Amino acid sequence: MSIDLSSPVARRLGWLDAAGSHYEIGLALGRRGQRAVHERLLDSEMWRTITHQRHALTVARMLATTRERLPWVVEELEGLAAGLELPLETIFAWNCRGDLLANCPDGCTTVILPGETPCIAHNEDGLPCLDGEAFLARVRPDDQPGFLAFCYPGSIPGHTFVLTEAGIVQTVNNLRLTGVVPELPRMVLARAMLAQPDLAAIEALLAAAPVGGGFHFTLAQQGLAEVLSLEVGGGRVSRRRIEAASVHANHALHLVAAQIVTDSSADRQRRGEALLAGGECDPLAILGDSGGAGLPIYRREADDPDHENTLATGVFRLLNDGIHWEVHAPGDRRPYHGTCYTLFD
Repeated sequence: MSIDLSSPVARRLGWLDAAGSHYEIGLALGRRGQRAVHERLLDSEMWRTITHQRHALTVARMLATTRERLPWVVEELEGLAAGLELPLETIFAWNCRGDLLANCPDGCTTVILPGETPCIAHNEDGLPCLDGEAFLARVRPDDQPGFLAFCYPGSIPGHTFVLTEAGIVQTVNNLRLTGVVPELPRMVLARAMLAQPDLAAIEALLAAAPVGGGFHFTLAQQGLAEVLSLEVGGGRVSRRRIEAASVHANHALHLVAAQIVTDSSADRQRRGEALLAGGECDPLAILGDSGGAGLPIYRREADDPDHENTLATGVFRLLNDGIHWEVHAPGDRRPYHGTCYTLFD
C-alpha cells in the first residue's frame, strides 16, 4: 500500500505504522497521540466526566471482564497507557466512554450502496478539539490480521472505519442506548472484531459477548455480495442484510432498545434518506451535504448541538479483485487512496 506522506491530506490527517506485540502496538498508538491527549483532552469537560471516581466500580468490573475474555486487548491498552504516560485505569475508562454515558459525543453517518460491487462510505464525526489530531494507522499485530484504521488519540482502533487484511470493511456508528449495565466495553468488542477472519466469526463474537453499550456496525467482506447492518447493545444483536441504498446515523433503526435520538441524528437520517430517494448516488455528495431543513450531515459548525464535527470521510468500494479505499480530510476532495489486494503490498 503506497502512501504519499507529503500530500496535504497526509499532513492534515497524519499516519502511523505500528507492528509487533499488542503491547508494542498500544505503545506506538499512545506515543502518537500523547501530545493531543495532554494538550486537548485532559482539561476537557468530557475527559473529567468519563474519568470521574464515581465510575470506578463500573470501570473495574469491565476491566476484569476484559482481562478474562480478551486479555490481549488489555495488553494493547496497557501499551496505550504507557505511551500516553497515564494510568491504565484512566485510559481504560476513556475507552469505556460510550458504556458509561448514554449520550456520549461520538457521531457519524454511514452511506451503504449494496450491489455487485458494494460501496460503504462513512463520515467520522468526533470531538472538535481533535480536528487535525486524529490519524490513519496501518497496524500489523504479530498474531492477527493487519488492518488500516482511522484512530483517535487515546483510543484503541476499531470504533471508526477500518479495512482489515481479511478483506473486511467495518464502519461504526454510536447508538445512545439507555438503561445498560455494561460488562464489556463496546470499544473493546469493536477492537476484537478486527481479529476475526470472516463475517461469520464476527457475528459469533457479537452473539456471545457480555452486555455493553450500543454500536451500529456496517460490515462487508471482499468476495461476498452481502452487506450487513448489525445493531448491538444491552446484550442484544439485531441483524439486517442491506438490500437497497441506505443511510445510518446515530440511533438504532431495527434493534429494539430504549435510546436517545438527538436532533442531529434524526435530521441526518432524514436528509440522507431524502437524498437517496431523490436519486443521489454519489456517497461523497451525500456525506458532504449541508442542506436540508434541519441539522446537516456534514458537520463543521462550532456550535453543533451534539458537540461533534466531521473529522474525516472514508469510502470503500469492494471490487471483484480487491478493495479500493480513499480517506478525505474535511474540505479536501484529494484523498489518501489505494486499492488493497493486501495491506502490505
